[in-house]
Amino acid sequence: MKAAYPATFTPQEPSGFLVQFVDIEEAFTGGETIEECLFNGAEVLTGILETYIDHGKEIPKPTPDIENAYYIAPDVKMQSALLIRWARGKTTMSDFARELKTSWQSAQRLEKPTNATTLAQLQKSAVILGKRLVLTME
Repeated sequence: MKAAYPATFTPQEPSGFLVQFVDIEEAFTGGETIEECLFNGAEVLTGILETYIDHGKEIPKPTPDIENAYYIAPDVKMQSALLIRWARGKTTMSDFARELKTSWQSAQRLEKPTNATTLAQLQKSAVILGKRLVLTME
Protein backbone atom coordinates (compact mmCIF):
# COMPACT_ATOMS: atom_id res chain seq x y z
CA MET A 1 0.00 0.00 0.00
CA LYS A 2 1.15 3.51 -0.74
CA ALA A 3 0.40 6.56 1.38
CA ALA A 4 -0.17 8.88 -1.58
CA TYR A 5 -3.53 10.61 -1.82
CA PRO A 6 -5.33 11.62 -5.02
CA ALA A 7 -5.77 15.32 -5.66
CA THR A 8 -7.45 17.22 -8.43
CA PHE A 9 -5.90 20.35 -9.95
CA THR A 10 -8.41 22.90 -11.20
CA PRO A 11 -7.08 25.79 -13.32
CA GLN A 12 -7.79 29.21 -11.80
CA GLU A 13 -8.14 32.66 -13.34
CA PRO A 14 -5.93 34.48 -14.06
CA SER A 15 -3.36 31.74 -13.38
CA GLY A 16 -2.43 28.80 -11.21
CA PHE A 17 -4.35 25.83 -9.88
CA LEU A 18 -6.58 24.92 -6.95
CA VAL A 19 -5.51 21.60 -5.41
CA GLN A 20 -8.19 19.56 -3.65
CA PHE A 21 -7.69 16.14 -2.07
CA VAL A 22 -10.37 13.62 -2.94
CA ASP A 23 -10.27 11.69 0.35
CA ILE A 24 -9.58 14.54 2.75
CA GLU A 25 -12.02 17.38 2.27
CA GLU A 26 -10.17 19.78 4.60
CA ALA A 27 -6.94 19.45 2.62
CA PHE A 28 -6.65 21.96 -0.19
CA THR A 29 -4.06 24.41 -1.44
CA GLY A 30 -2.90 26.00 -4.66
CA GLY A 31 0.07 26.97 -6.73
CA GLU A 32 1.18 28.68 -9.91
CA THR A 33 2.80 25.58 -11.43
CA ILE A 34 2.23 21.82 -11.21
CA GLU A 35 5.51 21.47 -9.31
CA GLU A 36 4.49 24.14 -6.81
CA CYS A 37 1.10 22.46 -6.39
CA LEU A 38 2.75 19.09 -5.70
CA PHE A 39 5.06 20.65 -3.11
CA ASN A 40 2.29 22.66 -1.42
CA GLY A 41 -0.01 19.64 -1.55
CA ALA A 42 2.48 17.47 0.33
CA GLU A 43 2.87 20.12 3.02
CA VAL A 44 -0.87 20.65 3.47
CA LEU A 45 -1.56 16.91 3.44
CA THR A 46 1.08 16.30 6.11
CA GLY A 47 -0.36 19.04 8.32
CA ILE A 48 -3.95 17.83 8.02
CA LEU A 49 -2.98 14.22 8.71
CA GLU A 50 -1.00 15.33 11.80
CA THR A 51 -4.14 17.09 13.01
CA TYR A 52 -6.19 13.93 12.41
CA ILE A 53 -3.73 11.90 14.48
CA ASP A 54 -3.55 14.51 17.27
CA HIS A 55 -7.35 14.50 17.57
CA GLY A 56 -7.78 10.73 17.22
CA LYS A 57 -9.71 11.12 13.99
CA GLU A 58 -9.83 8.16 11.62
CA ILE A 59 -7.51 8.56 8.67
CA PRO A 60 -9.01 7.42 5.39
CA LYS A 61 -6.96 5.26 3.08
CA PRO A 62 -6.22 6.77 -0.33
CA THR A 63 -8.66 5.98 -3.11
CA PRO A 64 -6.76 4.16 -5.87
CA ASP A 65 -6.89 4.70 -9.62
CA ILE A 66 -8.68 8.01 -9.93
CA GLU A 67 -8.38 9.16 -13.51
CA ASN A 68 -6.60 12.49 -14.06
CA ALA A 69 -5.69 12.78 -10.37
CA TYR A 70 -2.22 13.58 -9.10
CA TYR A 71 -1.15 11.28 -6.28
CA ILE A 72 0.62 13.24 -3.55
CA ALA A 73 2.38 11.71 -0.57
CA PRO A 74 2.84 13.39 2.80
CA ASP A 75 6.34 13.69 4.26
CA VAL A 76 8.29 10.51 4.95
CA LYS A 77 7.65 10.48 8.72
CA MET A 78 3.91 10.65 8.09
CA GLN A 79 4.10 7.93 5.44
CA SER A 80 5.95 5.69 7.87
CA ALA A 81 3.40 6.27 10.65
CA LEU A 82 0.46 5.64 8.32
CA LEU A 83 1.91 2.48 6.80
CA ILE A 84 2.56 0.94 10.21
CA ARG A 85 -0.89 1.99 11.44
CA TRP A 86 -2.60 0.49 8.40
CA ALA A 87 -0.51 -2.68 8.43
CA ARG A 88 -1.20 -3.20 12.15
CA GLY A 89 -4.93 -3.20 11.41
CA LYS A 90 -6.80 -4.86 14.26
CA THR A 91 -3.67 -6.09 16.03
CA THR A 92 -3.69 -4.46 19.45
CA MET A 93 -0.85 -2.16 20.37
CA SER A 94 -0.04 -4.47 23.30
CA ASP A 95 0.29 -7.50 21.00
CA PHE A 96 2.31 -5.46 18.51
CA ALA A 97 4.68 -4.27 21.27
CA ARG A 98 5.06 -7.82 22.59
CA GLU A 99 5.99 -9.09 19.10
CA LEU A 100 8.48 -6.22 18.71
CA LYS A 101 9.89 -7.10 22.13
CA THR A 102 9.52 -3.51 23.25
CA SER A 103 7.32 -1.40 25.49
CA TRP A 104 3.82 -0.31 24.57
CA GLN A 105 5.03 3.30 24.52
CA SER A 106 7.88 2.51 22.12
CA ALA A 107 5.56 0.63 19.79
CA GLN A 108 3.04 3.47 19.88
CA ARG A 109 5.73 5.98 18.86
CA LEU A 110 6.06 4.12 15.54
CA GLU A 111 2.61 5.46 14.63
CA LYS A 112 3.47 9.06 15.54
CA PRO A 113 4.73 11.21 12.65
CA THR A 114 6.82 13.27 15.07
CA ASN A 115 8.99 10.19 15.65
CA ALA A 116 11.86 9.43 13.29
CA THR A 117 11.33 5.72 12.68
CA THR A 118 14.44 3.93 11.46
CA LEU A 119 14.57 1.56 8.50
CA ALA A 120 15.41 -1.25 10.93
CA GLN A 121 12.26 -0.49 12.94
CA LEU A 122 10.17 -0.37 9.76
CA GLN A 123 11.61 -3.66 8.52
CA LYS A 124 11.04 -5.41 11.85
CA SER A 125 7.48 -4.06 12.02
CA ALA A 126 6.77 -5.21 8.47
CA VAL A 127 7.97 -8.75 9.20
CA ILE A 128 5.96 -8.96 12.42
CA LEU A 129 2.84 -7.73 10.62
CA GLY A 130 3.30 -10.21 7.77
CA LYS A 131 4.28 -7.54 5.26
CA ARG A 132 7.29 -6.80 3.10
CA LEU A 133 8.98 -3.41 3.23
CA VAL A 134 9.55 -1.92 -0.22
CA LEU A 135 11.19 1.46 -0.72
CA THR A 136 10.88 3.62 -3.81
CA MET A 137 12.16 6.99 -4.94
CA GLU A 138 10.02 9.00 -7.31
